[in-house]
Amino acid sequence: MTTPAIVGFSGSYSSPSRTRSLVEEVVSRAAARYRRSAEIIDIGQFGPQLGAARSLADLDRTAAQAVERIVGAEALVVSSPVYKGSYTGLFKHLIDLLEPASLAGKPILLAATGGGDKHALVIEHQLRPLFAFFEARTLATGLYASERDFTDGRPASAALLERLDRAVEQFAPYLAPPVAGHAPVTGLEAFRNGHVKIVAARP
Repeated sequence: MTTPAIVGFSGSYSSPSRTRSLVEEVVSRAAARYRRSAEIIDIGQFGPQLGAARSLADLDRTAAQAVERIVGAEALVVSSPVYKGSYTGLFKHLIDLLEPASLAGKPILLAATGGGDKHALVIEHQLRPLFAFFEARTLATGLYASERDFTDGRPASAALLERLDRAVEQFAPYLAPPVAGHAPVTGLEAFRNGHVKIVAARP
């Protein structure tokens, strides 16, 4: 099994979701920027067994392989919808199953989505301390997107996309340098031009 270099993890159980859409945009731009393979994993892929799992050994083979790809990636993009001021319970439960050393030193771009701006600090107050416990190298720029940052379900606001590109640039010390003369492309352009192939969610 080959693990993609960049793995996005969407902590939303809804499909489609703004959280998944934000992860897609980040991952596609990062994969195009650094010419790396990529995949997105949704928490829904783990099925109802996740809530009852007390350890990784309780997951079936498909779910266990998804965890292997998450911890084996060179870089991660991790996002959760905000629920009552924090990340969702299943998102936290999956992270709780990971070994403390499994994410040490791994560069992670943190993101979150919510209905309004009042949850914008969830990345600093909730997500960053969580991954600091694992000694991951969280990127300085986090991405919070509210409902108004999306158009037709896609990230669209100029401020969000500018911040997104700034965050993607912070992967540079950890991933191979870009091809000389490579011009930045949008996530949708990457898909259309065939530069990026993101593996579809597994049932």
